[in-house]
Amino acid sequence: MTDPGFFGYGSLVNLRTHDYANPLPASLGGWRRVWQGTTLRDAAFLSVIPDATTVIQGVVAQVPQANWAALDQREAAYQRHDVSHAVGQKQTAVYQVRPTHLVSKGQHPILLSYLDVVVQGYLRVFGEAGVSHFFETTDGWGTPILNDRADPIYPRHQRLTPDERALVDDHLTAVMQKAK
Repeated sequence: MTDPGFFGYGSLVNLRTHDYANPLPASLGGWRRVWQGTTLRDAAFLSVIPDATTVIQGVVAQVPQANWAALDQREAAYQRHDVSHAVGQKQTAVYQVRPTHLVSKGQHPILLSYLDVVVQGYLRVFGEAGVSHFFETTDGWGTPILNDRADPIYPRHQRLTPDERALVDDHLTAVMQKAK
């Protein structure tokens, strides 16, 4: 039997943040990424919402022997959804922030250290076109940005090259102007 897998669409695309086996580029139809505030922390979470018109890029990686415990712990704010039919893979799940955690009030800024990790992953897996696609297929850019690069809050932060930082900053500036 083949091990089940997960579809990663955010920090899990950055292969330096995990060691799950055989990560491969993949697409997921019927979902769109969104930055969302929760009751769990003051910063935004990256999640997905159903959207029949959108296809997002990400990676599919194996969960050895269907041992979901470690990934479920990492993604504790999220619930798993079966998306096997949408990615054309057997037994594939995507994680979405649990509705019981969502809030619409208050400021829940996007941590720049979190966004850096996500964009670095997309750049390394999909190139600059993948970075553009990430920004185009993600909502919630009207959310404030917390620049925590000097003292990263995000626990899986990564060091970016000057070119990677500039790429993040350029795309972020463009998408924030559109969100106004």
